[in-house]
Amino acid sequence: MLIETTFSQVAQSLLWPVLALVALAFAYALWSAGATLMEAWQRWRVPAYAVLRPAPGDTMDELELQVLRRIEPVRLLSRLAPMLGLIATMIPLGPALQSVAAGQGQQALAVFSGAFAGVVLALAAASIGLVVYSVRRRWLLAELLALRKARGLAQ
Repeated sequence: MLIETTFSQVAQSLLWPVLALVALAFAYALWSAGATLMEAWQRWRVPAYAVLRPAPGDTMDELELQVLRRIEPVRLLSRLAPMLGLIATMIPLGPALQSVAAGQGQQALAVFSGAFAGVVLALAAASIGLVVYSVRRRWLLAELLALRKARGLAQ
């Protein structure tokens, strides 16, 4: 019984940090979507627009690492946000079910609505992150291919 109580208390203490991370993930998703839209506009206006700026001595491996560094944050966003949303939903689920069992349906409803809002924002952040990741990855891989061709390394 002691271990269950300890686990419950630890889980409850994680609710606010998880909700804060969900809020940050959603804000970052909106920011990265805006940055991607701006980049799309720049690419549309300037046909030879390129994000990668290789130094004369950079190897292709270093350029590939540069590509990964640019897209890794949105990749992590698209993978971690759903997990944070699930955590934000599961933490208040236990107390809400206890409220239902005790006949306090209104209290349980308030808990459930907050929990579901967290998962909705997390899933929205993950969706935005996945779209941004896919678009940016395609752009950066096309730039990398152009650099390979320019250096005579394309197959």
